[in-house]
Amino acid sequence: MLKESLEKLFISVGEDPKREGLQNTPKRVKALWADLMAGYKQDPKEILNTTLCAPSSGLVVLQNIEFYSLCEHHLLPFFGRVSVGYLPNAKIVGLGAIARLVECFSRRLQIQERLGAQIAQSLQECLEPKGVGVFCVARHLCVAMQGVQKQESVLKTSCRLGAFQEPSIYAEFLQNLSVPV
Repeated sequence: MLKESLEKLFISVGEDPKREGLQNTPKRVKALWADLMAGYKQDPKEILNTTLCAPSSGLVVLQNIEFYSLCEHHLLPFFGRVSVGYLPNAKIVGLGAIARLVECFSRRLQIQERLGAQIAQSLQECLEPKGVGVFCVARHLCVAMQGVQKQESVLKTSCRLGAFQEPSIYAEFLQNLSVPV
């Protein structure tokens, strides 16, 4: 089915689907999409199931987790960095689990606003922290390549749950994002 669809697409734009460079494209596209959509086969709760009980009264922030995703509106990539913070109640999770959670949700057809919300909600459900904040910065090829064609535009989104809705906690989170390492 994919092969036939791609052949029709190639013909519609004036290409020859039997041309040497395009003959194996359906196989490559199938493998690519399996990788790009791997997040549908992952369960966020399983990713976060290795929580540890640990006393912590301070903010936990993992900054600049790179991601790549596909815009569900145009099937074009958007990519950038996600920073995640939470205020533990009694449970913490390994930093690798947070990075895998970002990967899980970014490897789906997505919009940036939902990406941040899904990350925050999963952390809230599994860790039951006092609050969660997610800040995402990304470039969208659907804006850069077609329509308005603004190559330098960047979209910034945030999701704040629980204590992160308090201005002082959110300000501390944002301040942590601007501290050089």
